[in-house]
Amino acid sequence: MNVFLDAFAWIFSPARLTGTLPLPTAIAQHLAFTAGSVLIAALIAIPAGWAIGHTGRGREIAVFLSGAARALPSLGLVILLVMVVGVNLKTEAAVIAFVLLAIPSILAGAYAGIEAIDRTVIDAGRAMGMTPWQILWKIEVPLGLPLLIGGLRSATLQVVATVTIAAYVGLGGLGFDIIQGIQLRRFEQILGASLIVVVLALVLDGLFALLQRVVVPRGVAERRTPSRRRTLPRASATADASA
Repeated sequence: MNVFLDAFAWIFSPARLTGTLPLPTAIAQHLAFTAGSVLIAALIAIPAGWAIGHTGRGREIAVFLSGAARALPSLGLVILLVMVVGVNLKTEAAVIAFVLLAIPSILAGAYAGIEAIDRTVIDAGRAMGMTPWQILWKIEVPLGLPLLIGGLRSATLQVVATVTIAAYVGLGGLGFDIIQGIQLRRFEQILGASLIVVVLALVLDGLFALLQRVVVPRGVAERRTPSRRRTLPRASATADASA
């Protein structure tokens, strides 16, 4: 318990506002790496996932590439890319590694969201004379958004936890305090920085969970609500009969 108290004392110490890397700056750097990497990964993976889900082509290749990207060791990849592109481009090398980490979850969410749509809904759109582009933007994309947001949610949590390794190549973030704490054997610093990473992950997870509920199309949400309500009379009737 004393370790946790020391960790909280370290976090809220006025000394965290000064020094080589003030804590607010480290948090800002951590969030910037996370947001930038997920955004770049989304720009790559979402169109590709929509194309796969809409056409039904390339799914096996996407699954293979996603599995291969998940198997890459993040720290080794960052160091390798820094050695390949040069120390002057170490920021770009780290971002590339984080993007590769984020792409599989977003790609899977994008095409799985479209694949999960009832085919009768798409057939109804075609029967109404919709073009393939109209089917994509007016039916498949809106109905597939919840699973896509789920993919973004998973990717963000993976990246925000992995960005700590950016400090190994001198890029700052909360990993700086963790690595410095390991070198100096300051356990309260290691735990304090780790707790902040956990809090960031929980906050981001909560925001995406809320967004995932908001993007559910109104018709789908309304169709789910009555189904829950219909179970209540049956349950009460069963209770009355047993009484």
